[in-house]
Amino acid sequence: MDILIVDDEGNIRRSLRALLEVEGHHVTEAGSAEDALEQLGSMRSPDVILLDLALPGSTGLQALPRLQEAAPAAAVVMMSGQASLSDAVEATRLGAFHFIEKPLSPEAVLLTVRGAGEVARARDLTRALREELGPDAELVGSSPAMERVREVIRKVAPTDARVLITGESGTGKELAAAAIHGLSERRGRPFIRVNSAAIPRDLVESEMFGHEKGAFTGATERRRGRFELADGGTLFLDEVADLGPEAQAKLLRVLESGVVERVGGQRGITVDVRVVAATNRDLRVAVDEGRFREDLLFRLDVVPLRMPPLRERAGDVPLLVQHAIRRLQARHGLPAVHFRSDAFEALRSYRWPGNVRELLNVVERLTILHAGEDVTADDVRPVLSGGAPPRGPAFDPDDERDLRDRLDDFERTLIEEALEHTRGNVTEAARTLRTDRANLYRRMRRLGLRDDER
Repeated sequence: MDILIVDDEGNIRRSLRALLEVEGHHVTEAGSAEDALEQLGSMRSPDVILLDLALPGSTGLQALPRLQEAAPAAAVVMMSGQASLSDAVEATRLGAFHFIEKPLSPEAVLLTVRGAGEVARARDLTRALREELGPDAELVGSSPAMERVREVIRKVAPTDARVLITGESGTGKELAAAAIHGLSERRGRPFIRVNSAAIPRDLVESEMFGHEKGAFTGATERRRGRFELADGGTLFLDEVADLGPEAQAKLLRVLESGVVERVGGQRGITVDVRVVAATNRDLRVAVDEGRFREDLLFRLDVVPLRMPPLRERAGDVPLLVQHAIRRLQARHGLPAVHFRSDAFEALRSYRWPGNVRELLNVVERLTILHAGEDVTADDVRPVLSGGAPPRGPAFDPDDERDLRDRLDDFERTLIEEALEHTRGNVTEAARTLRTDRANLYRRMRRLGLRDDER
């Protein structure tokens, strides 16, 4: 971690520096608040600031708000040998992470710095997610399907109810989770994401629940998990269907008790976390197949929220295109492009297997290639593979989806074409696909396809 020590006593700075550098931290020193502010203007923002209360010029309490403004992600630890209770209360009110008394105990310093670093890490995760989503990230669209999504979010956000967001890849499940957090009473607290599919199975529990030093090979220090980092805020469990059996069992215990136990730990840690989960699979099918716990599904699916695929709200395409163009202009300074009516018609008629994410990629490509020009249907169709999704699992090196999503899209297209051929007759479609009717129903539910026959 990067640590800034602000203390007017050189011997204290030197002893703290020696202690922290042995632990592998990068340390910078400042003898006054003014010196600290000057250094913050030319250095990378530190993770932790150790700030003495009694400083020449501006006191630690006077400097605290300015230091927080200069380094908003840093966790500030106040230090003093003459502190009163009122000083500690005021420092906490101003946003200090902790208050430690001099003479400083090495154990207390290291423990406090470690905890402050975890708080800074949580802030970094929240800030990174906001940057990834974009400052103007929002659920765009005026279709009835999107109005239903907004209505559910408006009703559920002020509560602490758990929400299970379902929908195909690229439909905006993460934006919906961020909107729920942003409209809740927790909006000033961390919004932490766990992508269950992106974490190796043997590290999921450590990532979610933390671990103690020596809990397993490579656990060289204690680490707080995402649940602890999200304390007081919202934890977004993305791709929750990918959790293994052990992680599912431990998650269920946390949801029931509100107590986290780190891997290798002997005591529980109480957390106050709202959980919003998301998946692009049918968890009911996963339960039937023994891959997901039914009791965990009941805990997560308190309020269901389905994100509609783009093909069900094609009327939102022009709004999404204009929104994407504005973002590209703001981020990259690209000249505006004008989509003609025939271009919009080509976009609306496409089935969008990658949903909104795919549309945004297409708009970015067209904006770069036709900056400052008109975009026509002739420009759009080559980008859309002729205006229809591929009939086979064609390889596209620019496709950012994983193998499972690509295979799901191909299977979805195949089933839709079979149903179209049989005019919605599922039994006949199953026969033409050389499978039984029950298996076809299961696949349709998993892929979010409607059954118009029943």
